Amino acid sequence: QVQLVESGGGLGQAGGSLRLSCAASGRTFSNYVMGWFRQAPGKEREFVAAITWNGPTTDYADSVKGRFTISRDNAKNTVYLQMNSLKPEDTAVYYCAARFSPTLAMIPTQYRYWGQGTQVTVSS
Repeated sequence: QVQLVESGGGLGQAGGSLRLSCAASGRTFSNYVMGWFRQAPGKEREFVAAITWNGPTTDYADSVKGRFTISRDNAKNTVYLQMNSLKPEDTAVYYCAARFSPTLAMIPTQYRYWGQGTQVTVSS
């Protein structure tokens, strides 16, 4: 079992920055691919970013590429999402997710473990 707890959400301004954190506990964290997803009201949950267990391989949704950066610190069992140049359309609940696999994935059903989510609201 893996438990994931997100933090760092809140209110941001367009053009500003926020950093989300996801603390993991349970099984060996370094064996998991970690991902960030988001879900806006009335919309489906969508992929944001993912990172492999040793960190050098990442993937991003086109909508956040060049603005968001995913990183992880296995010693702290924590994954981060640095969000820069925020836009109002980034407003959503952001979820951290984990899958026990060496390969990146962008589909929510490919992730077994999920956090409870953290709200990000970007004002214009």
